[in-house]
Amino acid sequence: QVFTFNTVEIKVQPSVKVKNGAPMSIVCHADISKSTDFQLKHNFTIFKDGKLVFMTVSDKRDAQYEISMARSSDTGEYECTVEAGGKTKSSNSLHVWVTGMTKPILTAEKKEVLEGEVVKLRCELPEEVPPLHFFFRKIKMNSTPKEKHVFEPYRNFSVVEFSVEEGDNILQFDCFGRRNVKLEFESSVHSNKTLVTVREPFIKPTLNAKPSSNITEGDRIQFECSTVVARMRGIEIILQKNKTILNSVRDERLLKYSAVATLEDSGEYLCKVEQGRASKTTKLNVVVSELFPKPILAASMSKLDENKELTLNCNISVFRKANFSILRKNSNGDIWLTNSRNLTMRVNVNDTGSYICKAEVKGIVKESKPVRINVYAPVSKPTLSVVSGLPEVVLGKPLRLICHSVMGTPPITFTFYKGNEVKKRVTNDTYATFLDENIRQNDKRGYKCDARNNHSSGMKTSNILNITVIVPIRNASLGSIPYGEVEDGSETAFLCSVEEGSWPIHFRIFRKTDHEVLVFEKSENADRVIWRKKTMNRQDTGTYYCMASNKANVDVKSHPITISVILAAWQKGVIAAFVLIPIAGAVTLTLWWFLCKKKKGNECSALATNLTSEKLTRQHNDGDYYSG
Repeated sequence: QVFTFNTVEIKVQPSVKVKNGAPMSIVCHADISKSTDFQLKHNFTIFKDGKLVFMTVSDKRDAQYEISMARSSDTGEYECTVEAGGKTKSSNSLHVWVTGMTKPILTAEKKEVLEGEVVKLRCELPEEVPPLHFFFRKIKMNSTPKEKHVFEPYRNFSVVEFSVEEGDNILQFDCFGRRNVKLEFESSVHSNKTLVTVREPFIKPTLNAKPSSNITEGDRIQFECSTVVARMRGIEIILQKNKTILNSVRDERLLKYSAVATLEDSGEYLCKVEQGRASKTTKLNVVVSELFPKPILAASMSKLDENKELTLNCNISVFRKANFSILRKNSNGDIWLTNSRNLTMRVNVNDTGSYICKAEVKGIVKESKPVRINVYAPVSKPTLSVVSGLPEVVLGKPLRLICHSVMGTPPITFTFYKGNEVKKRVTNDTYATFLDENIRQNDKRGYKCDARNNHSSGMKTSNILNITVIVPIRNASLGSIPYGEVEDGSETAFLCSVEEGSWPIHFRIFRKTDHEVLVFEKSENADRVIWRKKTMNRQDTGTYYCMASNKANVDVKSHPITISVILAAWQKGVIAAFVLIPIAGAVTLTLWWFLCKKKKGNECSALATNLTSEKLTRQHNDGDYYSG
């Protein structure tokens, strides 16, 4: 009894797309080959999205899972597994889509609400499987429905709240659901419409202005805002203008507010009644006519010298009966000057500032636009100096000058000159700076500056400032006489010179052996210096170089030279004498010995014996020393 699974197939009847509510069958078929015709039991198991939904045992090769009314929840991936005789085989998965969602059920927590309260709604898709999208709609007569969307990943219902606003009378609500199948959205039909009745907790407020909404400034205006309320507790009335609260009352039906009208009081007023979340508003437009125009302040002049006379005049066009005052603006409070429309005064620098005048009619005070008055003191003679201090500059470096006037009312205009050429103009308070980056070696032009402000005295000019241009050191060199080898005890002259550089120049000569030693130092108003070393000795052997610097503060180093101190001629003669005399004595002795031996052998032997005995008796006791 040998058998084998060829295939296991799964299919759906009538098709893989089934309408909601229609019957549906999932059929599982096993294709098996047998060696003989024998009976075989088959265990059929059908899974949906990995979960067991049907199981049967049959000796037939087909099994059928019947669904009498397909629902959206039956949508999913189906797979069939067949087990027989210890062998198991599974089909490929098959996607089944039950189209059309069930109709949602909408319920409202309350059927009647007050303005400002909320309506709590519950929408349910009883036969659907999450995740689901829910859409709620608030429908009001003659307006676009308001919609809210909620995503529910784990349940088949959702709850939302809609606020009841002013003007809501009879409201209708509905909902619908939506799901995602194979990256496609499918929506349900809309639910039943739920009706909710809205009651007003209070009526729309009434806002009045007395005596009228069209009045003249200076008159008193009174606002009254009232409402009719079902429950007094928690009621609040607020009066606003341009979002600014003017007055408010609590637990009362009437609000009153009065004020003396001004032009600024023209505009839209808003009365708002609030209770809980409910709110109703009423608007009223008020027009305040001008009683008199703003006064105009005129000055005899806006810029004048100190100790000159200034006249201020305040007037109102087409209106003369008013109380006038003239004041000077101040950050700590305006300074009163006079209770008259005219003011004449002799000014000083401290009178510089902004002036206004005020006019009062029937308790209405109006202020003119400020008039700026500038009083000028003359500038003092400016001083011109170098920012760094000394009147000098290194060639190639910029020169920064400062021009300063101790006295004078700003703004002051400073003008810089190089020679007679204008280089720069600067307007500042008390000083200005100028940077000259074009410094030349033989530039003989002096600098000056002038200062002027709006005072009638005109311009003041500084003294001429002459600048010394310091030329940096260039190309230092060192030489010596004699050069190279110098006899011990002789005199040597060292010459350190530069090609270019402003005087005085500071010269230094160093000797370098194992370490550097400063051997000479001198400042000269010249481009060279000579150092005479009277007596040279062996310790003076080494490498020499010189360094030169001036006010440019740049050290320039020469190339090094090497000096070797050798023996003098007389020293060489002495050494030669000490070496040659012993050699000559030895040669003479040897020659004498030879001649003596040849003529008188015995005498020479006796003499030699005596000499040897004499030497032996004179030798030292030290056993390591041997004469001869």
